[in-house]
Amino acid sequence: MSDALSLGDALKQFLNQSRIKQNIQSLQIEDHWEKIMGPTISKYTDKIEIRKNTLFIYTTVAPLKNELVFQKNLIAQRINESMGEEVVREVVIV
Repeated sequence: MSDALSLGDALKQFLNQSRIKQNIQSLQIEDHWEKIMGPTISKYTDKIEIRKNTLFIYTTVAPLKNELVFQKNLIAQRINESMGEEVVREVVIV
């Protein structure tokens, strides 16, 4: 019985192997987005999603797109710190 997983460990293992984890991470990032990036950027961000360690940030505001392009590394660093693990390796501004 020493090889038995606890329910929590089994759930973590399942989430790590499924696409559900990315959806949950996207929701967590959205929940913390204003705290991570500030109210102005948050207000003009249309959508955020994560796919295969790439964060996609959607906005129709051209000046904001330019600003976010220059902050890609900082955005990834802030999100990873907020999540407590390396979730984002690349940031794409759409």
